[in-house]
Amino acid sequence: MSLFCKAVVYLLVASPAVAQSQAFAKITIRPASSADPRNMRMQLLPNGDLIANAVPVIMLLSYAYDVPVNPSPRLSPLPDWTIRERYDIEGKAIAKAINPKQDSDSRSRNQQKIRGLLADRCRLAMRVENKTMSVYALTVARSGPKLQKSAITDKDCTFDTDPEGCHNFVPGFGHPLNAKAIDMDDLAHYIANWTDLPVVNRTSLSGLFTVNTEGWFPTRLPPPPPNAPPDANHFAGLPTIFAVLSKLGLELNRQQDILPVCTVERIERPAAN
Repeated sequence: MSLFCKAVVYLLVASPAVAQSQAFAKITIRPASSADPRNMRMQLLPNGDLIANAVPVIMLLSYAYDVPVNPSPRLSPLPDWTIRERYDIEGKAIAKAINPKQDSDSRSRNQQKIRGLLADRCRLAMRVENKTMSVYALTVARSGPKLQKSAITDKDCTFDTDPEGCHNFVPGFGHPLNAKAIDMDDLAHYIANWTDLPVVNRTSLSGLFTVNTEGWFPTRLPPPPPNAPPDANHFAGLPTIFAVLSKLGLELNRQQDILPVCTVERIERPAAN
């Protein structure tokens, strides 16, 4: 890619983030009142407000740029504080920007708002370039999908990382696929945290689904903490993700694809207010 093209990519990504920093009328950020990860929750309400408790900055980056929370070739290495430190955040939407209707564009609008927050309060400068890489394509098996439609509809669904929320998986041993209302993009994004290749949704399936599976053997794990003692593999004996997905009528097929790769060129701790 030429230097000019790289500059265009940078401007197309960074400039909207700065422009969108006014998507919230007021942003309040403080160190989390509780460091317990069980209290971590992020909500984007229908009225446009953001409520986040005990969230690390990596969680905001993951949602805003569709990258895994765990280390990934799609996101450059980050400072340790973006993963370790947690914050309570409240964002009040600008009245004229409120759009209570939930539709296919609502996630994109919300992502732009979070990008604006990161640019405004963390001084984020993000460079995004498209690169060819090996991926797993999430596809429908020849036998057809075996998925249960969710009782929750898109219009009633907002982003909420609570176990009872939409677009979210209930954590468990082996990262089971347990959720009340997720789409196929959510599924690809979630399993990519523990696969050896990025995962992209190529199913063409629309709507929300309820899934309940057993845990599975991760093909990739986050690096252990420094000086951590060697430990037995607790996931031994679990089925593979390929076997788990096959019960849902889905497959992962290795192929080449072009994906956006995010490079953080600047990021700073948000100042409390």
